[in-house]
Amino acid sequence: MPTFDSWDVVKLPFPYNADPIQEYRPALVVAAGRLEASHELLWVLMITSASNASWPTDIPITDLRSAGLPAPSVIRCAKIATVTTSQVQKIGVLLRPAERAAVARSIATTIAPTTGRQTNA
Repeated sequence: MPTFDSWDVVKLPFPYNADPIQEYRPALVVAAGRLEASHELLWVLMITSASNASWPTDIPITDLRSAGLPAPSVIRCAKIATVTTSQVQKIGVLLRPAERAAVARSIATTIAPTTGRQTNA
């Protein structure tokens, strides 16, 4: 049974490999459901400090409390990863509809050209 949902904010070990864990980093779940149920995998986007140099597709998180984040942060839509669920812990959720829509648009405009599908953006 899936335990994660899209829009969950999670923390996962970094670096994400077999090396000893140095720290945990936040990420935003953008695909769970069947992916998690079938393969115990999630697709996540990196969340980083808002004080870092910005990237064009960064989306600021305005409700830090609901997201479970201690400091101003952004979703770095250009950095997507596939992670196993075994070391992932939920810390919050991205609640704001405008932020969810911005993430969805960013993903759609990045993926759609490679699939040959047109979007109505």
